[in-house]
Amino acid sequence: MNAAPADQIRLLDVQALDVRLQQLAHRRRSLPEHAEIDALGKDLTQLRDLLVAAQTEESDCAREQTKAEQDVDQVRTRATRDQQRLDSGAVTSPKDLESLQREIASLAKRQGDLEDVVLEVMERRESAQERVAELTERVSSVQAKADDATARRDAAYEELDGEAASVTKEREVVAASVPADLLKLYDKLREQQGGIGAAKLYQRTCQGCRQELAITELNEIRGAAADTVVRCENCRRILVRTAESGL
Repeated sequence: MNAAPADQIRLLDVQALDVRLQQLAHRRRSLPEHAEIDALGKDLTQLRDLLVAAQTEESDCAREQTKAEQDVDQVRTRATRDQQRLDSGAVTSPKDLESLQREIASLAKRQGDLEDVVLEVMERRESAQERVAELTERVSSVQAKADDATARRDAAYEELDGEAASVTKEREVVAASVPADLLKLYDKLREQQGGIGAAKLYQRTCQGCRQELAITELNEIRGAAADTVVRCENCRRILVRTAESGL
């Protein structure tokens, strides 16, 4: 393949712009905010699971407290009714009086036991409520940090994408001045060789693979016409000759 020396030099300009685009893409992928957002997201998931568990416990305690209070009310109502019967004098049989008094005493004990249950449930519910409040605050705090990290990442995206768009436009302009067949070969090699399709020959060394060329290869390049597109024997990339090639 042949191409004017100036066209080959412009290929190095295209390569430099492609390297810049690779660097911008790498920076975009490697932003520190990515790891920060991932870590905060995991913390949020864990905290939200704990919050749901605490809310469920508080809800269960609330139902348990309502049931226990209803049991207390039922016992209290029954005890009040029995006490009224006793105080009314309607029960005159000694045996019935004794039975009624035993029932009132039993209900009093039952009421006391149930009130203890209510207090115990209330304490558990209060503890659950405190846990809910604490976890809610922690979720809000971590969410705020995640929002801040996301905002910083998006701002970085905007800056990097803006620069990438500018470099892409410049690349299009420069690439348009390179012969189509030379650019096609370059793009093919760039895809095969990790993003580097053309490299400068500097001081007898290929800047693509960083290998110094053998004397026989250098002699072949010295003897090649200026418009001949030469390739590195080691990495097969396009070698662009300049005044600094050391030939």
